[in-house]
Order: sequence, then C-alpha cells, then structure tokens
Amino acid sequence: MTDLSTITLGSSTDPYKRAEERGWDITDASTLTAPLSLEADVVIVGTGAGGGTAAETLSKAGLSVVLLEAGPLKTSSQFDMQERAAYRDLYQEGTGRGTKDGGMVILQGRSVGGSTTVNWTTSFRTPPETLKFWAEHMGVSGCSVDEMAPYYEQMEKRLNIHQWPQAPNENNAMLQRASEKLGYHWATIHRNVRGCLNLGYCGLGCPVDAKQSMLVTTIPGALDNEAKLVHHARVVRVLRDGDAVTGVEAEALTPNVRGTTGQKITVRATRTILAGGAMNTPAVLLRSKAPDPHGRIGQRTFLHPTTLTMAKYKTKTNPFWGAPQSIYSDHFQWQNVHDGPVGFKLEVPPLQPAFAAGFYSTAGEEIVQSMDALDRTQCMIALMRDGFHEQSQGGVVELGDAGQPVLDYPINDYLLEGVRRSWGIMLEMQFETGATSARPAHKQARHYMSWKEAKAAVDELTIAPHKVTIGSAHVMGGSAMGDDPKQSVTDCDGKFHHLDNLYVMDGSLFPTSIGANPQLSIYGLTYKLASKLAEQFTA
Repeated sequence: MTDLSTITLGSSTDPYKRAEERGWDITDASTLTAPLSLEADVVIVGTGAGGGTAAETLSKAGLSVVLLEAGPLKTSSQFDMQERAAYRDLYQEGTGRGTKDGGMVILQGRSVGGSTTVNWTTSFRTPPETLKFWAEHMGVSGCSVDEMAPYYEQMEKRLNIHQWPQAPNENNAMLQRASEKLGYHWATIHRNVRGCLNLGYCGLGCPVDAKQSMLVTTIPGALDNEAKLVHHARVVRVLRDGDAVTGVEAEALTPNVRGTTGQKITVRATRTILAGGAMNTPAVLLRSKAPDPHGRIGQRTFLHPTTLTMAKYKTKTNPFWGAPQSIYSDHFQWQNVHDGPVGFKLEVPPLQPAFAAGFYSTAGEEIVQSMDALDRTQCMIALMRDGFHEQSQGGVVELGDAGQPVLDYPINDYLLEGVRRSWGIMLEMQFETGATSARPAHKQARHYMSWKEAKAAVDELTIAPHKVTIGSAHVMGGSAMGDDPKQSVTDCDGKFHHLDNLYVMDGSLFPTSIGANPQLSIYGLTYKLASKLAEQFTA
C-alpha cells in the first residue's frame, strides 16, 4: 500500500496549472461583472462523460466549441482526500439529491468532468443482452454489438481502460472468494486509470490524476483544440428561432454554486448538444418548453436501484484502501431478462468513514460500535437492472418550484422483491467467507450472528420504502433514443425529434438501464454520435 506521507498531491500532474501557458480559454462565470456573449459552431451543455467526449471529438475535427458547466472547476491540486469538502463541492446538491419521496439517495457529480471526476473508475461496455433488448423492444437501430465495438475500442484506448492487473483489496477479494465457494460467476473489472497508486479515494477526486476522467483527458484535449470552457454557468433554456435551436441562455452562479449573480451568458451556435446527464438534460428541455407531442421528455428514467449488506470479520479488511471496485459478479443479472424477477449485479463499494456511516440505518451505541469496526468490515452491493420488465418503468423527471429537476421514482413491490432476494444472497456470501456478524440495510435490522439467523430475519422483515436503504449513482434515461418519435425523444443519432440543430449526448439517451456501470457506454455512444455530427459539418 502506498505511503501517503510520500505523496505531494496534485503537485506535478494537474494540467490546469499550465492553463495560461497552454493558451486555454477558461472563464469562471461567478466572477463576471457584465453579461457574456459567445458564438461557436457547437455549444455543449455539461462536461461529464458525454460532454467531454463530444467536445474533444468535435474540436479535433476543427469545429469551434463552447463548453458550459454549472459546477466549479476543481482539480487535483485541491483534491485532498477529505470527505466533507469533496461531497460538498463535487456532487449534485452536496450529495443531498434524492428522489421526490426521499426513498432513494442519488449520487451525481457536479463539477468540471461531471461524474467522471468522482466515480470509482469501473468501466463496462454495454452488455450484449441490453443492446439486443433495445433493438427488439425499444426501436433502437445502429447499436448492435458489432456496430458499437469500434467506438468502445477507441474510447478504451483514449482513456486507458484495461482489466485491473493488481490483486483485489480484501473488500473485493471476499466477493471473489464467496462466488467461488458458492459456484457463482465472477470476473475482474476494467478501470480507466493510468499510473494508479491504489489509494482507494476515487470518489473524492483523484489527487494524482491517475483516473482518466474527462477532467484530465478530453477536456484538456478540447481546450488544446481552442475550445472555450465556462464553469459556474447553469443553462436555463435553449434558444429558438421557430423550429430551429440557435444556442442556449445560462445564468452565472455564485462561487459556492448555491445562488445566482444576476449575470447572463448567451451562446449562439449552429448546433446545440445537451449533455448534462439524465436528470439535468430533461430539465433543460422542460424549462425550454421543447415540443413534446407524445409526452416522452423525462419519462422512463432509471437508476440501477442499489441496496447493500454490511458484515464484520475478525481479521482486517481495510475497505477504505485499494481500488474501490475490481471484482464483480453478473451471476444473477441476466436470468429471465424481461419475464421474471429483477436481475442484479454484485459489486462492492469503498468504505471511507463518512460514506460508510451513511450505510447504517442506526444511531447511538450501535453506530459507534459499527464504525469502530470499520477496518474489519466488508460491504456488498446489489445493483438492480431496471427497465426490462412491465413492472419496471422507472421514474419521471419533473421540474420543482425553482425549475430544478426532481425525479419521481416509485419503489414498487417488483423492486422490493429484488431487494429482499439480493440481501439473502449477499448475507450468505459474507457468512461463507467467515463473517462474525452481518446485517442488511434495513432500519429494523441488526447484526445477525449466523447465516441461519440472518436468513430467518430477512424473510420476516417488512420490506417497504423508507424502511430499506436504497440509493444510486447511475441515472439513465429520460431522453430516450429510438426510431419512433411516439416512443422516444431523439432519433438514434441523438437528434431531437421535434426541433432542428438540437442533440442529446449523455446517459439520458438510454431507453432502459444498461445493467452495468454506465460510463464506458456513454463514452462509446457519444463518440459514435459526435463523430457522425462532425462528418456532417465537414462534408
């Protein structure tokens, strides 16, 4: 394990330290004292997996590009592995974003680089089962395994995505050992890292720029190609001239991103790309009163609802160190794709202290004892594959009183059955690897001392919203692509069905969840769509 005392965080790797020397055009909108007007071939709303990929692809083709980001520009020079500041500065609503009824917490990035700055680097291609389902049931063309392969390959090369070569930390190794003992399929995860020090604090921003996020790859690439970046700029609406979109209007945010300064930003562009993510992109469309004759904007928004179990061991696991995710199991993922119970992927999360504390639905002495045992704790998570069944329609993005996106996501019995079933499987796996006690994420649960006791308890617990802990870091859908305008928001090239010059290039295009961590799926799909758009400009 790396000795942190030998590391000078952000000292030599931060590319933004040389921004002026490299001629980068970066504007902090919070400092504006007058309105700002810009013109470009393309304006891109959002700098995450979709926005960053589109920016580099289009600027490399010789197009002028303006990138707008509502969040701040934070770089490795400021990433000090302290949870409090990172959750406040790098996440939507300071990690306070949730579903309308408070039943689920939603973790999304909000800074330059979006969620790619704070994710755990797990990278999967869109599963073949998902692509097949989209083609057969969701009216998606041009996205078969063979058609998507070259775009995945290019982005894997660009972002150094490869199978993690080091031994898993103990948190991940227990998932592997349990799978082997019980006869479950498992595999090693691919990660987008270069020169990784195995610190394990990926969710707080990489302090040594090993994570190949948009922050340190495609956005610098776009800036080198003379793209302009404006951060602290929240896009309010798209601008229209009849049926054609002509750009966007944004408002400058305060340095803490909690209010507005009163200054306006206007960008006129030949093409407008929305890449704000699966809640913010539908919100921009709704605030813009975009034509929606079939009521599809914001519909079928999915989360991979995620639940967990926690276990204590006699030996140290140190789940806060090492690659956060390096082992997974799809054993329960693709059984009965659209005519049976919900499938789920098994992974593990990192357990930094504040993050881990949020997993316990307890207080008082029990939470004290649980946190005292953090260095001997293992956690498993089950990510539900939503959107493939008639009882799994996802949620709906609406606008709140201040125009902010709000996700109404009902937690129904179909999903809750998957929660109970996943708990039983994960608890058995933990006891199989020597856990001395384990508990599911339920407010009335406790640490059970054996698999027999845990199974009996799980069978009897009342599984209902607000009694179980469910969250998500994977928001998808809400602006689904498809050939039929009656069932989708954009065509399969990401072009909005009912307005000219308007495109979507982010995870909101997915017509279902994908059954895997979505960043590589967004990279590959965006690279495909942006490459085609570049060809149209240069034809």
